Amino acid sequence: MDQQTTQQIADAKRAAEEGGVAGADSIDSMYLTFAVGSEDYGLTIGMVTEIVGMQRIMVVPDVPDYIKGVINLRGKVIPLMDVRLRFNMAERPYDDRTVVIVLEVNDAPMGLIVDRVREVIDIPDANIDSAHNFGGADSRSVVSGLGRIEERVVILLDVPVLVSDMDVIAPQALRN
Repeated sequence: MDQQTTQQIADAKRAAEEGGVAGADSIDSMYLTFAVGSEDYGLTIGMVTEIVGMQRIMVVPDVPDYIKGVINLRGKVIPLMDVRLRFNMAERPYDDRTVVIVLEVNDAPMGLIVDRVREVIDIPDANIDSAHNFGGADSRSVVSGLGRIEERVVILLDVPVLVSDMDVIAPQALRN
């Protein structure tokens, strides 16, 4: 599933590059969906580099508990966030469906540990409800919107807000 989904992401990005402006619009509506607990989440595929299986994690001291540490992926050190812990869900052992979604955020690689990937789907803007009610007046929410796909709702994430705490071990990721 990981290689198939990674290939779907690469194909969608390639189609957008070849399609010019129309293609760029279509990539903005493409989301990688994944599960954490019983909920479906999504993030724009424009930030996704690849999906990899779990590997040996090197623990970094003095970071929040949801920052699991770093991995060395083909010579790149990638900080990892366990999304389950970030969302205050109970910790569970990693299994053969647990994966790392590798992202590029502000020119820095980061990894999100999720329970399992689902698929790459197109969610048109008309099917996305605002998330302005999530988060207080002073805070930014990790939820950027709610995508409706038939009978399903996918919680769309604002990745820069989600990973903002990762500057503890990857400060270059948050430079603008």
